[in-house]
Amino acid sequence: MSQLTPEELEAMLDRAAKKGAAEALRSLGLQDEDAAGDIRDMRNLIDAWRMTKKSIWATTVKLGTVAVLTFIATAVWMSFK
Repeated sequence: MSQLTPEELEAMLDRAAKKGAAEALRSLGLQDEDAAGDIRDMRNLIDAWRMTKKSIWATTVKLGTVAVLTFIATAVWMSFK
């Protein structure tokens, strides 16, 4: 059995890592020149989704608060009537 020098081992591991990374990107469909733009688009979509979720929660809380305050105001108004 032959002995590998540390440099040879590092070079072999580097080649294997690059091959594995290239295969992973290829399996995701991100091997072409448009891959960087595709990833940016995905990040923008995820950011938009997060902002939408935050906005929906804020709107729901505001709606609930307005409903409770309306109920209280109506109850007070009815008691004076």
